[in-house]
Amino acid sequence: MLTGLFTAMGIVLPMGFHAVGMGRTFLPMHIPVLLAGIYVGWRSGLAVGVATPALSGLLTGMPPFVPPTAFAMMVELPVYGVLVALFYRRMRLHPAWAVTLAALAGRVVYGLIGYSVFPLMGLPGVSPLYPVTAGLAASIPGVLLQIVLVPVIVIRLKPAE
Repeated sequence: MLTGLFTAMGIVLPMGFHAVGMGRTFLPMHIPVLLAGIYVGWRSGLAVGVATPALSGLLTGMPPFVPPTAFAMMVELPVYGVLVALFYRRMRLHPAWAVTLAALAGRVVYGLIGYSVFPLMGLPGVSPLYPVTAGLAASIPGVLLQIVLVPVIVIRLKPAE
């Protein structure tokens, strides 16, 4: 049930941000994926991470399937969900560290997809460092929002052990 709730949040939350032109800056789809991994576990983080960009892309057109942003996010976001669960639930890291490490890993995966898969689709490849350099710089507000907001939610609404 919570997995479905987090998936729905991952569709609705970005709609609000995109309505005011802030979707790419604040990365709102990532937040419910991180919360799913923390509150429900890695399987939920994986499921929400795959389902959210797919369903949102089909229902709202964001993220788009052409260019294949939705497909890249369907690989990136599960990394967020699985790793935040591993770091928080298994390794017992503070939620801020768990989110930071999961976000960094997710951005690296997104960069590797852009570098290796996009050229196979006839699209220009990007440097695998793009998401952790220029791409990360462009999304600093979103990453900071994740690092601040998710731990505050987790500390205020402590997950069951």
